[in-house]
Amino acid sequence: MAKESFWHRAFHLYYDGFRSMTLGKTLWAIILVKLFIIFVVLKLFFFPNFLSSHAQEGEEPEFVANELIDRSH
Repeated sequence: MAKESFWHRAFHLYYDGFRSMTLGKTLWAIILVKLFIIFVVLKLFFFPNFLSSHAQEGEEPEFVANELIDRSH
């Protein structure tokens, strides 16, 4: 019988582990929902695209350079 690769054995370890979970599936679902909220919802409401509203299109590098120079003084 041929020896399985590390990646194949690791995949089967996690696959079998997740398949036999009961409470863990619910916990992973909660974790995924929280990550979605953190990275998508908060990004949309609290981190708007500042550059697109303050710099002309195509002049973003100059705007950033000027802001860095102005704020360093």
